[in-house]
Amino acid sequence: MAEVVCLCNEVLDLDLREYLDSHSINSIDELREQASICNKCMQCQELVESEIYMARIRRQSAAGQA
Repeated sequence: MAEVVCLCNEVLDLDLREYLDSHSINSIDELREQASICNKCMQCQELVESEIYMARIRRQSAAGQA
């Protein structure tokens, strides 16, 4: 079941992962520039940064298998 990651912008964890997997985001600042995620109260920053890191790992792994 999907959980809310960014309460202010009502972003679900599944939606965030899908976005990060389809966009080459490498930092929280890049994400804030491109999407309305973690740009208000900042309480989700640590979790969002973790998701960005995991997405980078998934992209590197996929590139290595290609």
